[in-house]
Amino acid sequence: MKVLITGGAGFIGSHLAETLLAQGHEVTILDNLSTGKLENIAPLEGHPRFHITVGDILNEFLVDKLVERAEGVFHLAAAVGVQLIVKDPLRSLTTNIKGSEIVLENVYRYHRKVLVTSTSEIYGKNARGPLKEDDDRILGSPLKSRWSYSTSKAVDEILAYVYWKQKKVPTVIVRLFNTIGPRQTGHYGMVIPRFVEQALKGEPLTVYGSGEQSRCFLYVKDAVEGMIRLMDHPEAVGQVFNLGNQEEITINKLAEKIIALTRSSSKIVHIPYDQAYEEGFEDMERRVPDIRKASRLIGFKPTVDLDGVLQLVIAELSDQMSLEKVSSIGRS
Repeated sequence: MKVLITGGAGFIGSHLAETLLAQGHEVTILDNLSTGKLENIAPLEGHPRFHITVGDILNEFLVDKLVERAEGVFHLAAAVGVQLIVKDPLRSLTTNIKGSEIVLENVYRYHRKVLVTSTSEIYGKNARGPLKEDDDRILGSPLKSRWSYSTSKAVDEILAYVYWKQKKVPTVIVRLFNTIGPRQTGHYGMVIPRFVEQALKGEPLTVYGSGEQSRCFLYVKDAVEGMIRLMDHPEAVGQVFNLGNQEEITINKLAEKIIALTRSSSKIVHIPYDQAYEEGFEDMERRVPDIRKASRLIGFKPTVDLDGVLQLVIAELSDQMSLEKVSSIGRS
């Protein structure tokens, strides 16, 4: 089928495009390259079934044209990363809410099916676990920019659900839990590529807060496979699904593991949240997904454990740093 991926030059979007092409689909991506990168999709350029449009999700005319040509839409375009969200909350609100509204209205206009990617940030400070899809959201003050991303994605989910309920638009919602793997960068607060780069350089690993907050990390290829299967399954329409791994680890233990795997001499340094982000910053103490719903419907199950993904990320960043070093020597 002909597939449109918004945010297709991003970390997850580029892996999704790659997998869909391998399955025989025709893929068009839309990306404004604000956080996505052309190098993520460089291996796909020249493929006869791959097309790229550089443009913004807020461009209604452009989105209209691209959705009309597609048969299915994976909506990934969003402002992402804690640092970016804290720095520019207005951008995250506008991009996420208005962008989703534009996509959904055009999907409705042309009778297309859409998968909307959401996030585990939806659950806010709800520290129980594993978290089920119908569990409560617990958020801090709306005046704290930390919660603007969670709020914007909640509105995205509400819009998708309402378009399904009122206008019968076939929508599927996926909540991703800390997706990791090659091509992810630490520029926007993503913890694993940041830690790995610091360890490889022998720099201190900067842990924000106490480091006792825990997370679960899902290999990007497993996330993409789950998304595609849910998009294909008729019974997924009108529903929301968690996609994640249940291998829980504290950020302190994660830092220790990365130091060990890279054989680094780096030390761990703790930085208060107020210094790392902004005064009064709040974080989630625990975030563990209940994935039974996706498991029952599509047989979803993570295939790569944390150590396996870390090895892939370490190998990629090691290669990049080696190439950068050679290039630097060549220029000197």
